[in-house]
Amino acid sequence: MRWLGPALIAAAAAALIVMERRRPLRRATEPRNRRDLRNLAIAAVAGVTVHLLEQRVVEPLAARAAERRWGLLNRLALPRWARAALGFALMDYTLYFWHILTHKVPLLWRFHRVHHLDRDLSATTALHFHFGELALSVPWRAFQVLLTGVTPAELRLWQQATLVSILFHHSNWGLSRGLDRALTRFVVTPRLHGIHHSMASAHTSSNWSSGLTLWDRLHGTYRGDVPQRAITIGAPDDRRRRPRPLDEALVLPFRARR
Repeated sequence: MRWLGPALIAAAAAALIVMERRRPLRRATEPRNRRDLRNLAIAAVAGVTVHLLEQRVVEPLAARAAERRWGLLNRLALPRWARAALGFALMDYTLYFWHILTHKVPLLWRFHRVHHLDRDLSATTALHFHFGELALSVPWRAFQVLLTGVTPAELRLWQQATLVSILFHHSNWGLSRGLDRALTRFVVTPRLHGIHHSMASAHTSSNWSSGLTLWDRLHGTYRGDVPQRAITIGAPDDRRRRPRPLDEALVLPFRARR
């Protein structure tokens, strides 16, 4: 049944692309087909990189943690459903701190900045991560596994659910006000994450959560008071303020700031 997770992710991505076209949240600044192709090309390089590294490091580590009973989950006598729910929450919470680090640590920001240089947000932006950032995230993922003690199956389920969440909140789907208000009590929506992708530094330093909005509320980094019309999507330190071609996006972290 390993095919089921990828199939559901593909179905969710397709549905989001349809909804973006039917009810867009923000007006696009660049032709969609061109930026989608660029995002998917960047995603292909990043996807191969993270797959090769995680397959050799993180997945075996999760199996070893389960075997040796390392991590918090293995020290608690919990029913399977409670263990799965707590494991998901702990992985999501530690991802919140990784996201902050990608903005605050200069080396990590050089790579994460490529993600924020996308001048529009859509479902394909969820895949627009530099391969260097994903390579640098592998030690953090190993730390998450050792801390929590998630099994390989629990890790896989969390990764798949997180990918669906990231596809959703990067999408340009304009939810109704009532639905958005209801969802933001629990999860990140396109409107909330659009605030994080604003070129205004005060906006970017908020809404760090990738799944549950609980973490932003807990740490006082939740912000839902910025209307979308007041937002210009992009990186706060982007001097050129224009779409970057594929080759430039891939080499940008290795060059002086432009």
